[in-house]
Amino acid sequence: MRVAGKALRLTVFVGDGDTWNREPVWREIVRRAHAAGLAGASVFHGLEGYGTIHRTHRRRFLSLSPDRPVAVVIVDAEDSIHRFLPQIDEIVPHGLVTLDPVQMLVHYAADFRRAP
Repeated sequence: MRVAGKALRLTVFVGDGDTWNREPVWREIVRRAHAAGLAGASVFHGLEGYGTIHRTHRRRFLSLSPDRPVAVVIVDAEDSIHRFLPQIDEIVPHGLVTLDPVQMLVHYAADFRRAP
């Protein structure tokens, strides 16, 4: 079965070393998105990148850099995303936030039952 509809994709780009109350910012974004009832969130760690200060952030061979680029992606209805944006403003110290209109296709089995 497939459900389709218009949605908004929120992408938040931060560094792996960015923190909120001693936790990674990306983890706090996911926690808050879940608490807000958003459809889902995914975190992607980048291998290399740079931002507004043009300092390159990269994963070094055989080590985990504390400043790798991270993207948190959330897709949900436009009004839900807009209601969530003030929370992003509160916890993201610096970074890039993008909003993109998307066509959402959700695939699931006809007998799919949500786990408790």
